[in-house]
Amino acid sequence: MLNNLLFKFFSKNTGHSEMPRISRKFSQLLFWLALSLVWLPSNGFAQTECPSVNVKIQNISNNTGVIACAIFESEEGFPGKFLKYASKVMITQISGTDASFEFSDVLPGKYAISVIHDENYNGELDKNFFGVPKEGYGFSSGAEVTLSAPSFSDAEFLYDGGVLQMSIDLSY
Repeated sequence: MLNNLLFKFFSKNTGHSEMPRISRKFSQLLFWLALSLVWLPSNGFAQTECPSVNVKIQNISNNTGVIACAIFESEEGFPGKFLKYASKVMITQISGTDASFEFSDVLPGKYAISVIHDENYNGELDKNFFGVPKEGYGFSSGAEVTLSAPSFSDAEFLYDGGVLQMSIDLSY
């Protein structure tokens, strides 16, 4: 019955009562093709997660300025000279107490991340007369500031090329 409906749909009314053998095979092929497309699992078209480094910045003290997050491949320029030496830099407006960054196209390797809360939009971490930061900052791997900024090796993490989720708390 379905074959006859398909045949009527795909052919002109010629007055023939019997379908030729070729048309019948063609209509059966169309039927199975349509049925397979309808029954194709929906997850066949689902998007898979792309390899990326996902960074959630927490503990933002206010909505003034922007959050800058930078990935470094080496110790050169780490942590303060991110505009010149970081391999990837993302900047976002602040909305609430958290911010998120997704870095894609990152090759497997060793990296370190530096984050600043740039409240006055000058592209750097402002410090007082004694060198103590006046704006928020944070680093990957829980690296902390002691008498100076942490080294690249203190903030270093290994990225295997998959999906990496990490959180960085800002200190003020």
